[in-house]
Amino acid sequence: MFRCILRSPVKRLASLPVYTHRITLKNSMSSSRPPLAAVCQVTATPDKDANFSVCKQLVEEAQGRGACMVFLPEGFDYIGSSREETLSLSESLEGDTISRYTQLARKLGVWLSLGGFHEQGHNWETEQRIYNSHIIINNKGDVVTVYRKSHLFDVELPEKGVSLRESGFTLPGPSLVSPVQTPIGKVGLGICYDLRFPELSLALLRDGAEILTYPSAFTVATGAAHWEILLRARAIETQCFVVAAAQVGQHHEKRSSYGHALAVDPWGNVLGDCGGEKPGLILVEVDLEKVRRTRRNMPVQQHRRDTAFYYSLDQT
Repeated sequence: MFRCILRSPVKRLASLPVYTHRITLKNSMSSSRPPLAAVCQVTATPDKDANFSVCKQLVEEAQGRGACMVFLPEGFDYIGSSREETLSLSESLEGDTISRYTQLARKLGVWLSLGGFHEQGHNWETEQRIYNSHIIINNKGDVVTVYRKSHLFDVELPEKGVSLRESGFTLPGPSLVSPVQTPIGKVGLGICYDLRFPELSLALLRDGAEILTYPSAFTVATGAAHWEILLRARAIETQCFVVAAAQVGQHHEKRSSYGHALAVDPWGNVLGDCGGEKPGLILVEVDLEKVRRTRRNMPVQQHRRDTAFYYSLDQT
């Protein structure tokens, strides 16, 4: 089922209409409906209040249509136009931004995946460095877990007009975090550039992940070349659902994002795509029986050799 829902503008971020897809998946094993997840797409700017207004609108829309968990992208809080602005706008987990989202989750009774918060580092006063943090909030407004991005995006592609050095102001996260039990299943957390490292997804799989999530702000050049391919590959190799909220469009004069927030099933089928032009969301029924059936019919993980086998060439 496809629906297009128009929205009135919310400052300049919502000048384009918000649209909604709903993908209905039949659960052949039960008459009850699988839980519904919302995967969002936004165009963040340095204006934190405007960003919150748009994200709040999307969360309310998702909750109103039955979603029990809502996924927001990397940089949902803001995307700065310079290193100095990015650092100056950062906050701690106890700051106003996360407080607003915990209140929103509690008020609406939904779980939130906040997929890339600019968190001030532990030695903020002396080092002035931040973490890129993925925060899960439950329907009571509690912060359940925080994952800090492991792989930092330091890339120079002059022929593509891409030049970003995340490590110039961001600390790499110290470790992975275990998948979180949520109303839609066990969710394993990554962020954006982590998508390019299958070791991370396989580690989350071994720890019980049924859904992987990669909230992102892919550049237009790298997104057009690799975004869908990588997301489908992670789904196929882990036999997990993959959900990836995304940034889209022009954030400021220096940066644009590819968009195409996606949901992919354990067979690698794309269930929904927000497109590459405007904010919006896709609603997806997450049928975990499909995970179990896919893994049962093609038991890839049972066929995997021990870790030492894959590193045996290092010893020769």
